Amino acid sequence: MSLLFQSIQFGSLKLSNKIVIAPMCQYSATDQGEISYWHEEQWANYALSGAGLCIVEATAVQAKGRISYADVGLWNDVQRDQIKAVLAKVKTISPMPFAIQLAHAGRKASTDKPWDGRGQLPPNHAQGWQTVSASEIGFNPTDHPPHALTKTEIQVIIADFASAAKRAVEAGFDLIEIHAAHGYLLHQFMSPLSNHREDEYGGSFENRIRFTVAVFQAIQHAVPKGFPIGIRISATDWMESDQAWNVESSIELSKVLEALGIDYIHVSSGGLHAQQDIKIGAHYQVPFATAIKNHVKIPVITVGLITEAEQAEQILQSGEADAIGLARAILYDPRWPWHAAAQLGETIAIAPQYLRCQPYGLKALFKAFT
Repeated sequence: MSLLFQSIQFGSLKLSNKIVIAPMCQYSATDQGEISYWHEEQWANYALSGAGLCIVEATAVQAKGRISYADVGLWNDVQRDQIKAVLAKVKTISPMPFAIQLAHAGRKASTDKPWDGRGQLPPNHAQGWQTVSASEIGFNPTDHPPHALTKTEIQVIIADFASAAKRAVEAGFDLIEIHAAHGYLLHQFMSPLSNHREDEYGGSFENRIRFTVAVFQAIQHAVPKGFPIGIRISATDWMESDQAWNVESSIELSKVLEALGIDYIHVSSGGLHAQQDIKIGAHYQVPFATAIKNHVKIPVITVGLITEAEQAEQILQSGEADAIGLARAILYDPRWPWHAAAQLGETIAIAPQYLRCQPYGLKALFKAFT
């Protein structure tokens, strides 16, 4: 049996295989942060893909924590109830577990939809607002400077992460992922490039990770004991400055969170600085996951231009990571797991309505969901 199609545990949650649909923003919510028909259709499509887990898009814990005015939120009960209704439908067609990524965009909030191309919208724009961050340093020089959060405001955001986590459980999600990657708020506090604070949330490594650690612990206390929680991090800022967040920092953060009981580390990179110099290539982020995996015992998910089944399998066979995250590859080919199973000579569980479409010559490719 290939490693890609073996099960894996994320804490108390068992996945049928090691293919994880990574979070991808859809910019398709209402301006009230409520999901739309787009999400119902997309989540159902994911559910039928054959992947082991789907983590839905970054979901804001505050209205001002959204990347754009069209982002999903989970800061009120109306949003929770709408998500709960859709998840209940989705779970009638597939046993795949669904997770949610809770997030706050910080200084990278208040943007337009990417395909409309207006970038960050200023606070005086009808669809914009004042952003916040660790310090008054914008992502782009042309951005309206963010407000540096006070210690009281930090505590409010921590509480909002916990409240959103509680709603996520009530909505029917099976796992919670904390978004501390891609230059969003928690990453902004961790990187010295964006955090110039002189209080207990700035300066030393221990101070800069304090916010992220507090968010994890608040969520941990808000959800049922043993409920699985993971985190997504950017392993490096892709900046040559010795003041940047780097792999060594990520290793130390992962060790701290593992000791506190986090269930996995989802390793991405970049997004913190406009001048980042990313060296893009096939599985270009895998070495970061490997570096972290060498220092922790919990599962590590890797991502980044992993497009072929054999490529994913080789990463697992060589011990470079424990699970494979797919984002754009799944958007392009929502049946990627089916095709991977065919290429690797595996059997994959699918909805029984699809059993008759098994390709000629692949008599053991499909089996029905149980």
